Amino acid sequence: MMSSHGLSIILQEKKDFRLLTCLLGPLDYNLQMQGWLAFKVYTIPVENFQSFRVFHFLMDSKTRRDWICTKKNYSLVVLALCLLQHYLHVSIILVEATSEVHIVYLGEKKNDDPASTKKFHHQMLTTLLGSKEAAYRSIIYSYKHGFSGFAARLTESQAEAIAEFPGVVQVIRNRIHKLHTTRSWDFIGIHQHSSGNLLTKSMGKGTIIGLIDSGVWPESKSFNDEGMDPIPTHWKGICQQGEHFNSTNCNRKIIGARWFRKGAIEHFKNLNRTNTVVDFRSPRDGIGHGTHTASTAAGYFVKRANYRGLASGLARGGAPLAHLAIYKACWAFEGCTDADLLKAFDKAIHDGVDILSLSVGNVTPLFSYVDQRDSIAIGSFHATTKGITVVCSAGNDGPISQTIVNTAPWLITVAATTIDRVFPTAITLGNNHTLWGQSIDIEKHKHGFVGIIYSERIALDRTNDSAKDCQPGSLNATLASGKIVLCFSKSDQQDIESASNTVQEAGGVGLIFAQFPNDGLASCDIPCIRVGYEVGTQILSYIRKARFPIAKLSDPKTVIGKWASPRVASFSARGPSSMTPEVLKPDIAAPGVDIIAAFRPRDTKHSNGYALLSGTSMACPHVAGIAALIKSAHPNWSPSAIKSALVTTASQTGTDGTSISAEGLTRKEADPFDIGGGHVDPNKAIDPGLIFDASTEDYIKFLCSLGYSIASITRLAKTNINCITKTNGVNLNLPSITIPNLKRTATVTRTVTNVGHINSKYKALVQAPPGIKMTVEPQTLSFNITTQILPFKVIFFTTQKLHGDYKFGSLTWTDGEHLVRSPIAIRVIGFESYNDV
Repeated sequence: MMSSHGLSIILQEKKDFRLLTCLLGPLDYNLQMQGWLAFKVYTIPVENFQSFRVFHFLMDSKTRRDWICTKKNYSLVVLALCLLQHYLHVSIILVEATSEVHIVYLGEKKNDDPASTKKFHHQMLTTLLGSKEAAYRSIIYSYKHGFSGFAARLTESQAEAIAEFPGVVQVIRNRIHKLHTTRSWDFIGIHQHSSGNLLTKSMGKGTIIGLIDSGVWPESKSFNDEGMDPIPTHWKGICQQGEHFNSTNCNRKIIGARWFRKGAIEHFKNLNRTNTVVDFRSPRDGIGHGTHTASTAAGYFVKRANYRGLASGLARGGAPLAHLAIYKACWAFEGCTDADLLKAFDKAIHDGVDILSLSVGNVTPLFSYVDQRDSIAIGSFHATTKGITVVCSAGNDGPISQTIVNTAPWLITVAATTIDRVFPTAITLGNNHTLWGQSIDIEKHKHGFVGIIYSERIALDRTNDSAKDCQPGSLNATLASGKIVLCFSKSDQQDIESASNTVQEAGGVGLIFAQFPNDGLASCDIPCIRVGYEVGTQILSYIRKARFPIAKLSDPKTVIGKWASPRVASFSARGPSSMTPEVLKPDIAAPGVDIIAAFRPRDTKHSNGYALLSGTSMACPHVAGIAALIKSAHPNWSPSAIKSALVTTASQTGTDGTSISAEGLTRKEADPFDIGGGHVDPNKAIDPGLIFDASTEDYIKFLCSLGYSIASITRLAKTNINCITKTNGVNLNLPSITIPNLKRTATVTRTVTNVGHINSKYKALVQAPPGIKMTVEPQTLSFNITTQILPFKVIFFTTQKLHGDYKFGSLTWTDGEHLVRSPIAIRVIGFESYNDV
């Protein structure tokens, strides 16, 4: 019986193909012979059992012929196919032609006319599908501004077929990606009332920050346009309307907004059903994440912003006078699909943004940078070549090594750190002893002294230990009712929110959650306080000794400046890059723990919602805002120049004068795989002295060094590529140096551009990694009016014969005023087949 979806005919010999054409109708004999070696699969889709089309995909689409079998000869063809299967070496396979969104990536545009590019996409689909109508039904996006390609509904066989078309770089299935402030800006040195500082004078005036995220809540006071300059003349975007969002929601702050959900709809067929309750079919933010990141990057001044009375102060973004362009490509529960993300990149490039902030990422294992399954690497490459600085989050899978994502060298990848603000909460025991934890649950601690119990004592099932960390359904409701419950986290699989739900369902009135170091606080429906194991053990000791143990939970307080900071957040993903270990990642670190910023209000009638959130998602827009400040002060600087200024001026020292520490299973001194160049220092980044600049050609040479094919790189970059000349990836002109496989000696070259005083002399300060000898040639760089760009080389040498782990050092150039520091990471290996174990 024939499927209503179609047949695939796989021919194994030329004679089979000749006989098939005799039975099914005349086809061009010469083209059959030319295309034979490349195309062995021919699909016959059947529509309503009335007609079907024999598609043959040949290199020259102009000479393609289709043969349509009508209802009249339908039975004859079925019989013919049966005979073919019986007498010839032909396999006939029933195909379930289920359509899924595939992205057909064509690389750089062949011309600058978007209409022509879109027409070419439809022609290609028409050739594949046999009619213009089918092509229009299939396509969901045409990428025609920053690069060329389209997203279309295709069966697997159709996707395989179009992958063989001339000019197609790659065809990939649409995938899903997940989304990864009052005090923070003062903490990193951007003060509202500073005078005479180039950084704070501009406040980002004239720049446009694009946010690819979950949308925006435009009524928030953070998006007020009072005092904003007119919309920049280079802006070409729109304010796209939709559900509860119209043109009046845009102003001189939010100058444009778009939304992209076709990829999400196809990936999650039930999106319409869930979206009516949770999200909005418009740029309006249904989950708050995009609102938070947008206001962090460029929110306007808001006095007395707070989260339920905590963290009160003047809220503002890093570049409060910069304009915002919103690109909603991430949806509640569904995340962000490749198709929608690429369309957001495409439109942002067209619209004229200066900075792009993207708090989204892949997961390991990573894809190569010319593999279109890394839509962020591809989209950001095209944006970077157009002069747009792209800032991305590092991911939240730390503190495990090699979990870093968004590792392409043209990106600025941001790790997350703490700030000097905490929310201490008193726990008063019945013996009058007070211990301290942290909480953001305000006005919920109204019970006074009540009973306190250890969760393991009220386990529903004593044969397992699921009650120890209060896993769902593990507690005896009769024994938990009306009590504060102490739980001990056994691993990172159980969090405080889940534990509080378990306690609340069992009738408990409060939770004390003891866990290993973990950054970021969460709000619960009952009072929940996080403590370390030390404090948790002291509370447990009291419970064991007391006959009737009781405790009282107080409201949290806001305390600033009393804790050494920053620390690298426990969740912040760590390097080295698993894709390209010769590229140091992350690049920089910025505040990302308990950051207060605008949020979707719980009550939609109000507009001044604010929330405390943690993640590298929060760190990313901090750096995007600073990048806008730098761009405003130096409009001609390239994305790599801005990145260099951030990395080489970053700080490695905390507020207590010691080295920044990294939080994890144990605390240690932060290294470049935790913080890249260090903690961002915007006041120094505005005047770095020297920069390491890199062009598109430099990135292309780097891609060549990775062994990617000339064809794939050519289509990505729209330029003639010559990968014959051997290049070393470690010589990409980055503001850092990483050698993952030093065998005995290596020489690394770099070039610096003077952006400080015209006549200046810089001397090299070397801090060699332990066990490595390091020399710099020349040791002095002299700049004048005719010489503003100079090269240098760094020679590394080791006599070590054993495999080692990474060792860290630095190279700093100084003219007495500027310190231009490049972090260094070196790993010595003893034989070439060495791999990490």
